[in-house]
Amino acid sequence: MKSQLTLSAVIASAFLIALPGCAVQRGQETVGAYVDDASITAAVKAKFVDNSMVDATAISVETLKGTVMLSGFAKNSAERDTAERLAYEVKGVRSVHNAIVVRG
Repeated sequence: MKSQLTLSAVIASAFLIALPGCAVQRGQETVGAYVDDASITAAVKAKFVDNSMVDATAISVETLKGTVMLSGFAKNSAERDTAERLAYEVKGVRSVHNAIVVRG
């Protein structure tokens, strides 16, 4: 019970810290930059779908100004690390914030 509570707290903290930084608001960026970010997000998700080690349905991808935010759950640390590596391989990605939680 205590480990479930701890895991819930970690996940909630990650979302509270990460989401405000990735929120797209009117006037925050140009239309071209928004389209570029959408393209990066789509490309990262496509790499996840093509890779058998990554469960694309369990990992969320958001992009803002070339910074990719990964969140969700992985079966193991290898899946978490693979998702981060695949995100870095996409053209236009400046940095990756990996908030994927490994399910124990």
